[in-house]
Amino acid sequence: MDNNEEAKRLEAAHTENVPWKKWGPYLSERQWGTVREDFSENGDAWNYFSHDQARSRAYRWGEDGLAGISDDKQRLCLALALWNGKDPILKERLFGLTNSEGNHGEDVKEYYFYLDSTPTHSYMKYLYKYPQAAYPYSDLILTNRQRNRDEMEYELIDTGIFNDDRYFDVFVEYAKSSPEDILVQITAINRGPDAAELHLLPTLWFRNDWAKWIAKPSNRPEIKQIALPEGVTGVSAEHEVPGAYHLYCEGNVQLLFTENETNYERVFGTPNETPFVKDGINDYIVNGRQNAVNPDKTGTKVAAHYRLEVSPGQSAIVRLHLAKANATTDANTMGASLFGKDFEETLTARRRDADEFYRSVTPPSVSPDAARVMRQALAGMLWSKQYYYLDANQWLEEHHAHPLRRGSRDFRNRQWFHMVNEDIISMPDKWEYPWYAAWDLAFHTLPISIVDPDFAKQQMELMLRGHYLHPSGQLPAYEWNFSDVNPPVHAWATLFLHRTEQALRGETDVDFLKSAFNKLLLNFTWWVNRKDRFGKNVFEGGFLGLDNIGVFDRSAPLPTGGYLEQADGTAWMALFTQNMLELAVELASYDQTYEDMALKFVEHFLYIGAAMNQPGADGMWDEEDGFYYDLLRLPDGSARRLKVRSMVGLLPLCATTVIEKWQRERTPQTIALFRERLRQMPELMESVHPFGPGHLGVADRGMMALVNPERLRRILSKMLDENEFLSPYGIRSVSKFHSQNPYVLEVGGQDYRVDYLPAESNTGMFGGNSNWRGPIWMPVNALIIRALLQFYLYYGDNFKIECPTGSGNMMNLFEVSKEIGDRLTRIFLRNEEGGRPVYGRTEKFQNDPNWRDHILFYEYFHGDNGTGLGASHQTGWTGLVAKIIQLFGFLDAQKALQQGKSAAFTTRDATK
Repeated sequence: MDNNEEAKRLEAAHTENVPWKKWGPYLSERQWGTVREDFSENGDAWNYFSHDQARSRAYRWGEDGLAGISDDKQRLCLALALWNGKDPILKERLFGLTNSEGNHGEDVKEYYFYLDSTPTHSYMKYLYKYPQAAYPYSDLILTNRQRNRDEMEYELIDTGIFNDDRYFDVFVEYAKSSPEDILVQITAINRGPDAAELHLLPTLWFRNDWAKWIAKPSNRPEIKQIALPEGVTGVSAEHEVPGAYHLYCEGNVQLLFTENETNYERVFGTPNETPFVKDGINDYIVNGRQNAVNPDKTGTKVAAHYRLEVSPGQSAIVRLHLAKANATTDANTMGASLFGKDFEETLTARRRDADEFYRSVTPPSVSPDAARVMRQALAGMLWSKQYYYLDANQWLEEHHAHPLRRGSRDFRNRQWFHMVNEDIISMPDKWEYPWYAAWDLAFHTLPISIVDPDFAKQQMELMLRGHYLHPSGQLPAYEWNFSDVNPPVHAWATLFLHRTEQALRGETDVDFLKSAFNKLLLNFTWWVNRKDRFGKNVFEGGFLGLDNIGVFDRSAPLPTGGYLEQADGTAWMALFTQNMLELAVELASYDQTYEDMALKFVEHFLYIGAAMNQPGADGMWDEEDGFYYDLLRLPDGSARRLKVRSMVGLLPLCATTVIEKWQRERTPQTIALFRERLRQMPELMESVHPFGPGHLGVADRGMMALVNPERLRRILSKMLDENEFLSPYGIRSVSKFHSQNPYVLEVGGQDYRVDYLPAESNTGMFGGNSNWRGPIWMPVNALIIRALLQFYLYYGDNFKIECPTGSGNMMNLFEVSKEIGDRLTRIFLRNEEGGRPVYGRTEKFQNDPNWRDHILFYEYFHGDNGTGLGASHQTGWTGLVAKIIQLFGFLDAQKALQQGKSAAFTTRDATK
């Protein structure tokens, strides 16, 4: 274990259950417009609960806020509200367009940055850029609505609101002196040329868990003002479960109290149940309604009202202290020291702790700019944690859709009534996707494991628990439709986390492995029984996370009739077999009964390989093109390959796993039975990569791969062609070949078409807010890098290929993998001109010193120029760039060949 202070806190949490993570950035950034809050008859979540209603309407299942924190059950929340004297409403939450308002679907229209966070949240830093002019709500809605799908989105910066730098940089810092003693410093800097007014309102409130419409309401909690010495203002917040907390505010500041209760009069036109309602503080500040807040200084929501006048270029600081109520944090005993020298020393110490911690996980070989990108990516991962609450049994009851009740209606997710989700979960993007997505989450765990392997493991364990995993074995996809099918990458992530823990702690969590393996076995069985339609070892699955990549919507009935045999679905299952095999081998060291399972998965892999690679018209491999395609199986039994050169055809490359000598030695029975099976059915080996006796590579390593050496070379020649898949910034999701050669399929007089679209989607398929027809996506690029490294461990320098294709530059597969990794990281790094490709032609982001080093980790990236597209804060799986920077910062080709698989899990500088 490293000897820095943050590492010690992590160790205390791991070994002694010290609750350093009880408080964190667990608020959503958009609770409105979610499925959980939708009680409409038609399932129109976006319009049933709008942004306009959010300030007035109590949420049922969670809370949102600006730069906020909460406890790990989100009972008590603290966040920031702002008013510039001009906005029509308080800025209490981030604004963005709904799916129907944006020309490319939903999109947040704010600028905010996750600048820093330690894994225990002992230190966090957030930046929000708040305009001094009235926020252009209507302009953003109307202008985007008028644009078509071929036009770029109209962004907040396009409105001119940041001209002349007339905005505030609002930095929010949190520093813990103990697990439940949190210091808060808010610094507002006026970047504009003139003095400007700012109303700054730190707000403390309870999530409403007491309303009468809740199935099992708690007793109403209470926040009330308490008597304190001169120069300190504060409240006590008491709830029957977490107990009492005190919030202290520096200065003699006005406190505004109301209730976190719905304003029925405004929202529904019916009488209010309480005289003080959720938007009372808004109405007091913005509209001057003196009777909107409680003069008795009590409620379930309170804001401290700081009214500031900030000169140009100057800053104003507000300091708070939130603590569990006890003698050591009592302001009457602490007096002036509450915001004195101790406050500043603690804040400085936590900043220093964060610096020391990130130095310990960052390769010393990387540039300062790459270290900055890596740190902000990891900070984004940590800020993207959210308390996710859904009791599906209650939710379905409230929607009159519970399948165990008579007369229940057909409604989304009614098959998932067993679910109870009430956990801290890593979100893809807390505004655009404020709900977990199962396959995203598997990728999240890789970068998270750099800083907090315990939390990463917990994420995998959650998805496999009985309150998540369906009794049938299906993993929940996401709240819009838990029954959608995501790629089965959880065994791969589980294996990765196991090896990470082995490298860090030198130990194996056998209980974790056994539990995960047994649940994953259920999931594997679900796939085999549900997605292999005729038991042919070829798989369907629908869109499988790749949204609009296909000719058709792959999750809908096909216009041709029939069904698809999917190259990606089948490849995912081949990888699943390899991952389960490796897990079984690990477990066989502790329990020999798992050897039988190892053989089972070897056989599954061989059956899948034989089915996928079969020659002729019934196979997915096209010998003429040298590429894999989906197979359209028509009602008459005939088949047709859908010849779109896309990531679908590259994914078979990823079903690749090198088998170390020590793995074979652990399972001698499996090896013997495997050889016997090959003697009985030698044809199983005809199309996959040779493995077994007589086919060992460097260091006696074996290779399990769907693609044989010839096919590997042919696929790579296309993937590494800059006129096809290889972009200056990674591997494209659809080949650039289709820019001049669109794939068109005519069905019933209608053309179905796939073009190369390097930027946004030109269709509304899957909401139109993502595009897999050309842009670069980090997760599949990461899998390609993994596959190339696996091949390198087998071949070493015995396999080289031109990279780029046609360049004459021959590389081994380690060099190719690093080349792709370098191109991906190049998206975020400053180039020779000083710009970052991720920010495209946005001048302010490229050149302004107050913008250019704050990194956004977008959902996907322009296939030609690397500009960030889609969700702007999807640090979720785009945070994988941190792992890529770290991997190639510590790993070189020689070390990889010498150490084998374990080399990739080095996370510290070996010279230290």
